[in-house]
Amino acid sequence: MQIFRTPPFALGLLAVALTPAYAQTNSGEIEELITTAIHVRSSETALPVTVLSGDELHEAASATLGETLGSQPGLNNASFGPAVGQTVVRGQQGRRVMNLSNGMPIADASGNSADHAQTVEAILATTLEVLRGPSTLLYGGGAIGGVVNVGDRRIASSIPSAPALALESRYDGASDLSTTVGSLEFSHGNLVWHFDGLYRQWNDLKIPGFASDPRYLDGDTHSETNSEGFIANTGGRGNSASGAVSWVFDQGGHLGLAYNKQENFYGLPPGAHGHEESEDADQEEAAEAEEFVHIDMQRERYDLDGEWLDLAPWAERLSYKLSYTDYAHSEIEGDGATGTRFSNESWQQRLQITHTDSPERHGALGLQRADEVFAAVGEESFIPVTDIASTGLFLVEDFHLTNLTFEGGGRINRDQYTPQSSPAPARGFTTYSLSGSALWDMNAATTLGLSLSRSQRAPSVEELYSNYDLNDLETCVIHHASGSCEIGDSGFGAETSFNTDLTLSFNYERFDATLTAFYNRFNDYIGQVATGEEAEGFPVLAYAQDDARFTGLEVSADWQLGLAYKLSLFGDLVRGHLDNLGDAPRMPAARIGTELRYDGANWSLFASAQHAFAQDRAGQFELGTAAWTRVDLGADYTLNVGAGELLLFARAHNLTNEDIRLATSYLRGFAPEAGRALEAGVRYSF
Repeated sequence: MQIFRTPPFALGLLAVALTPAYAQTNSGEIEELITTAIHVRSSETALPVTVLSGDELHEAASATLGETLGSQPGLNNASFGPAVGQTVVRGQQGRRVMNLSNGMPIADASGNSADHAQTVEAILATTLEVLRGPSTLLYGGGAIGGVVNVGDRRIASSIPSAPALALESRYDGASDLSTTVGSLEFSHGNLVWHFDGLYRQWNDLKIPGFASDPRYLDGDTHSETNSEGFIANTGGRGNSASGAVSWVFDQGGHLGLAYNKQENFYGLPPGAHGHEESEDADQEEAAEAEEFVHIDMQRERYDLDGEWLDLAPWAERLSYKLSYTDYAHSEIEGDGATGTRFSNESWQQRLQITHTDSPERHGALGLQRADEVFAAVGEESFIPVTDIASTGLFLVEDFHLTNLTFEGGGRINRDQYTPQSSPAPARGFTTYSLSGSALWDMNAATTLGLSLSRSQRAPSVEELYSNYDLNDLETCVIHHASGSCEIGDSGFGAETSFNTDLTLSFNYERFDATLTAFYNRFNDYIGQVATGEEAEGFPVLAYAQDDARFTGLEVSADWQLGLAYKLSLFGDLVRGHLDNLGDAPRMPAARIGTELRYDGANWSLFASAQHAFAQDRAGQFELGTAAWTRVDLGADYTLNVGAGELLLFARAHNLTNEDIRLATSYLRGFAPEAGRALEAGVRYSF
């Protein structure tokens, strides 16, 4: 299906950032974040930046992006069984969190619904970067809550000094999850080649007690949709393979191509997929079979990445990125029939010019273009096939004085939705975003940052057109994978947020700490809320527009106890309230956590504990979650083998076998997190 309305190379996307930063890698080298364009370090940005790389990333890496990042301050996991885990940034998820692969949108269907897995692999990443707070100057309305970028360096920007090979195998007893992954990089002259691959398979997730919370079953824990000791229908398998080649210019810069193919097949937990009353045993068995829904997903992606340096005294860098993604998944019901097939065919482009007028002033100008065809078709189609076109223009500048750094910029965006073969109306939105920040170096050890922004987001296709023109709940097309009747509103306007971030950072010899407070005020916030009604035995979830406010605190501290020991502490809290609809649904519970580490010559050991308080502000017609405490232990042992390095690692998760239900999850009443489990693996690299 041809979806371009302009030549593929005519437009591009600005690769600039509201909060440019550098990351400190484990080797001590400074590395520029992929999501940024202006050359300042993380200590010189006014908004919180989270970066995982090296050993820290390897230790945190999990099967889903949400689980990998879920223990970082201000970040949470929204699970939908073991195969799906979406990142929640300060209580925002779905379409408000922009997920990127090497700085480009992943263009799948994960933002459309909580049961859709993201098409990125944290275990293959070399860096994970998160900008907390609105980053709409960088990527438009989809980044109104934050940006998560997965970097894997498939397209090389420099020639490696030697070939690099990494092989890893790991096993997690929580779901009998076995994962095998490998990567290879080598060069020949100016050509750099990269290959990587992954295969994983798993069984039903083991849990303490019953899968379903009795409150969701009217006290009947022995419902046919319930299970004890495991979550039924949560097994699956997946694979990913990539190849890339890059030509590195002698004078700096590069031009590269990459290809990736990914497949996933996984089951969704039963229990939320309610059904009508059955009158006999045959109907009961048929209803139970309908509970077992599977997702069969395929995705192909092509990337072109080019960068040219020092083209003119005022043009420090010109970069261009182009990606084409062909994504589709089928939702297969218990009888083998395909209920809905989601697809997204997407072209994404970025063009950016970075300039340096003087050591005190930097800036970037860029253009973004996206063309997509999004569809949910089949017997259960509830969203019309829709052409989506988006164009954005950005300008960002920063100014450095002796002990002050100022950043500012603006963006104008045009989003157009055109349904095909549907009476649903075409809609167009022009949005404007502005931002400014200041960072004050109070002394050698203390900095104070303030950021103010006004950001806008156009409604998404599902918010506008889900079950368009529905007059009677009896005719609602059910989304069986999420077990709900979802209703949009084609009359929605753009939502606008006014955001304030205040960050205080300390950096002493052996003690580092950061404290952040934020306040976000939304006009016409679009949220999906329960109405208390049912359609064919399924709950009705309606998108509604209401003013809202979100406030929160984030704190983290590291204390180096001698040369080998380090104590870390963190805590976070976010509150969301809709002016007319009460508490915002699926807000994360307040948390505190601690970790004690030992890093020796060959051994690394850690013990961590995380406590989440009860969430008693669950939202309209929602049930809250109880408090829980999770305790983990881990050990790594490294030894040299020939020219390479062998890493043996083991993790003990949830040692107390706690019943953990995440307040951010749509399925918290039917799918708790894993119980006590042991994970172990081996990794060889050179």
